[in-house]
Amino acid sequence: MNIEGFYAEDERRRSSSEVEFGRDWYDAKGVRFELSWVEDTGELYLMAEPVVGVLEDPFGDFYPDSEDVDGLVVLLLGTVATRDQVEGILEGWSDAMAQPEGVEWLLGRLRTAGVIADEASS
Repeated sequence: MNIEGFYAEDERRRSSSEVEFGRDWYDAKGVRFELSWVEDTGELYLMAEPVVGVLEDPFGDFYPDSEDVDGLVVLLLGTVATRDQVEGILEGWSDAMAQPEGVEWLLGRLRTAGVIADEASS
């Protein structure tokens, strides 16, 4: 679902504080994600950054394709009750995020903690 649908589905998400755990998570395909935790719902989610196309006008100027920018896709990973629990599960996240395929590290930590089942990440 896109980010607007995510917030519209549960209004607590829109009004809640969120804790961001980095904006530079990459998967094996090189897709960039942002990881956030919603305080009021306990939800941990990844938001995929859109792959922005580049358009060229008749004068040779380049600009981003605005249709792609609206496509922020959300993947709900699971629920973690408290910020302390999230921080404990994600201990070392800033170093892991900087690695290629950091999303795989993230999913492994969440599986180990019982936040997601193996089939949720397939």
